[in-house]
Amino acid sequence: MRMRHKKNLDSRLAEVSEYLITLRSESLNFNDAKNERHIIDLEKIFGNSNPVYLEIGGGKGQFACTFAQQNPDVNMLCVEKISDVIVLACEKAKEMGLKNVKFVSCSAEYLESFMPEHSFEAIFLNFSCPFPKKSYASHRLTHERFLNIYKPLLKENAPICQKTDNMHFFEFSIEQFSKCGYEISNVSLDLHNSDFEGNIVTEYESRFVSQGMPIYRLEARAK
Repeated sequence: MRMRHKKNLDSRLAEVSEYLITLRSESLNFNDAKNERHIIDLEKIFGNSNPVYLEIGGGKGQFACTFAQQNPDVNMLCVEKISDVIVLACEKAKEMGLKNVKFVSCSAEYLESFMPEHSFEAIFLNFSCPFPKKSYASHRLTHERFLNIYKPLLKENAPICQKTDNMHFFEFSIEQFSKCGYEISNVSLDLHNSDFEGNIVTEYESRFVSQGMPIYRLEARAK
């Protein structure tokens, strides 16, 4: 279901501008994004050299803000391409008084144009859209074209942490990780009935768990 356009979106975004990173993406094309280099300075943006974590598809910011609150000595960078959603995440961060989280309105295809290589301690993919139609498989955030974008952004042995409620998407992801030379570990087929500690429950996750649906989780590291 398409989200209704937020009232006063521009003014609301202006009020949380300290949480937003503006990128020069309007002239880029997905196919040649790699050739356009507008690398951002993470130390300048956060005002420190603390470790940086990246979430892609952060939605309303529940995970990013909770992670930032629980880990005040690290930085969280959250990517979300829909402005009507990202404004809610920024407002949440402002309400919580967080200083170590920033949001980027950007599609994942552009990450290699803006993000410095070997910069992230982990990438989080929480309940990404599964795009169930086979013809849309290349849009899935664990498709090989995206996994090859993420690989140079991660520090050595840094994981991609995926959570989803969709079994078929999870199986697809495992195939893609293996195909792209990632080593998979810490696989859970029912996260909330496992011994995994430290899980941060997202908005979608709370809904799925209340419906009795299992949550699938894995970690994947480039070999």
